[in-house]
Parts: sequence; structure tokens; C-alpha cells
Amino acid sequence: MLLKTISVALPRDVPHGDRMVSTGIFKMAVHGPVRVLAEQLEGDGQADRIHHGGPDKAVYAYAAGHYDWWRRQLGRDDLVPGHFGENLTIDGLDEGELCLGDQLTIGSARFVVTQPRIPCFKLGLRFGDADMPKRFAESLRCGAYLRVLEAGILEAGDPVQRVARGHGQMAIRPLFHAYLHPNEPAAQALLARALTVPELSAEWRASIERRLARRHADGLSPDNGDAS
Repeated sequence: MLLKTISVALPRDVPHGDRMVSTGIFKMAVHGPVRVLAEQLEGDGQADRIHHGGPDKAVYAYAAGHYDWWRRQLGRDDLVPGHFGENLTIDGLDEGELCLGDQLTIGSARFVVTQPRIPCFKLGLRFGDADMPKRFAESLRCGAYLRVLEAGILEAGDPVQRVARGHGQMAIRPLFHAYLHPNEPAAQALLARALTVPELSAEWRASIERRLARRHADGLSPDNGDAS
């Protein structure tokens, strides 16, 4: 894998219906070395620290290869790295192969994969399309959030090396699908497996536990669940 582009942005106010909202999703590519801090890249910021950012979602990585697919799907030629709100646009990133808990080194920094990305309405603001969060989720082209294990310096063109595999080698794409479709029988077992991965973000851990608890209360399990 190869780091193609680094993108950052500080929060700014943008119109949303009849009100203004603050968002840091309008990332722009930067050139030269960038410092990796404990909970973000230098020059980056999140407007809503409850739902964005923090140690488990310090840096967001997205696959450079997805851009051509989206350009065809959306009929747009204006999509550039950072358009999905990612900090790191990476050649060769594959959610079907990248696993929860995988450790990556980029430049002198070290990261660990903590969860897929669930889109919110602000992705629709970035694209000028309120349906974009739904399209994004249905595509399963979700990218991955990273926690910083070791701060350092990175730069576009740096190799992205996986230096350790996550427990159970649970790929991001099937985990994301299971999260979106928890009623499917196989999803219950996969979500339960995700709880065994120590690096799973606290947010996703709590959400998965709630989903499994609801299914248990309904009397459904991986063996007798429906596929509705």
C-alpha cells in the first residue's frame, strides 16, 4: 500500500437547511511532511467531538481505488482525494483484506485499525446530495478509522506497511455489512466475534453489545435468527 494524499481541515460553518452547522469534513490535500499527533493530524480538527474524532477515530483512511468507482456511479468528475472526509487516501487499501486490529506504519507513525466508518448527514453536505450517506453505506466502501499508537511524521508517497495482524483477522467489509444487517443469522456470530478484538473502538463495542442484547431479548440468536 502507498499513501497517495494527506488531507486536513479545521471546522467551518456551512448551511444545512434553515440553519448552520459546523463540520470538518471539507478536507483539502496538503503537501510536505505532516505531524501525527495523539488524536489527529496537525492542522486537522473535528467540530463534533462526541461523534467524531477522539483516540479511536483519530485518523480516517480511505482507498484511492474507490474514487474511479464513485466517479462512474455518480457521474461526477470533480471528486478529489479528501472528498469523503478522509485524512489518508491510500493506494491498495482494501476493506475486504484490511482487518480490525491490524497495525500499520506510515512514515515514522504507527496506527491500529479500530472500526469501519459509519457516514452521517455531513457527508451529504460535502457532496451536495442528501442521499450520499445511504449510498456510501450500501456500497460497503467504508474505509477505516485508525488510532495512533506512535506519533510521528508522514508524507504523501510513504509506503503503508502492515506490521501486525488483528486478532481473528476480521476484515472490515464483512464487519461493516454485519453491523448494517444485524438480523442476518451470520451477522450475529460475526458481531459477537468483533467483541473479542481488543482494538475495537469503544463506540462500536457499546453499539454492538446493544444490538446483540436486543436480539437476545427478542429470543433470536445466530442459530435461530431470521434473515429479514
